[in-house]
Amino acid sequence: MVRSMKKRSLELSWAHKARRLLGSVAGIGAAGLVLSACNIPSFGAFKGNTVQGNSTYHLWQGFFVASIFVGGITFILLALAIIRFRRKGESIIPKQVHGNTKLEVFYTVVPVVIVAILFFFTVRVENKVDTVARNPNLRVDVTAFQWGWKFYYPKYGVTTITKGVDLYPTLELPVGETATFRLVSLDVVHGFYMPEFDFSRYALPGVTNYFDFTPQHTANFLGRCSQFCGLYHADMLFYVHVVAPSQFQSWIHAHQGS
Repeated sequence: MVRSMKKRSLELSWAHKARRLLGSVAGIGAAGLVLSACNIPSFGAFKGNTVQGNSTYHLWQGFFVASIFVGGITFILLALAIIRFRRKGESIIPKQVHGNTKLEVFYTVVPVVIVAILFFFTVRVENKVDTVARNPNLRVDVTAFQWGWKFYYPKYGVTTITKGVDLYPTLELPVGETATFRLVSLDVVHGFYMPEFDFSRYALPGVTNYFDFTPQHTANFLGRCSQFCGLYHADMLFYVHVVAPSQFQSWIHAHQGS
């Protein structure tokens, strides 16, 4: 009887310690997120130099933080189980039970809630990224072909196109203004990929894709094809220049009629 009571007391003590530890970890994690505010690490992703890409970047941060929290709790529980219930003899520890309804409901409901929350924010960000403005400041037609790119500005009649190896076209964009893109392919499947914009979209034969960019900072980037499309796939590069609106107008005037 005394041994049974001691054993029961020890189990309660371990359960209490486990709850306190989990509570401390959760508290520290929540406090860290609150105190860090917008200074959450990038976790290896680009911050996205567009309004749309920035939303994708924050979604990535949220997913990574959620995975750290869930993974941390999981590994702590595993470590506690390994240490607390390690083999000490021939007896089976802990006491075997048929089931625990409360625990089963808990570990079923909590993952569903987490997935539902992540799904909700994913849909919000996808809708924001896929929304096309009715009256954009600029329109650009993008045509992919083996093995290059053609950028056409219909409002100004300006075209830049791949002219050979190392002669890559330039995609010029004004900062702070929304540009709507029309993406097509002339032959095979290509991938319109701009890493610093956190954006990639297929260029599919017979399919027209539309999307928007609203650049936030002036900078120069390199874009590329992300889908293997043949022998010179590696040469399907293009330059991206995000400039002030006045510089963009100067660039347009310099290329009109050329």
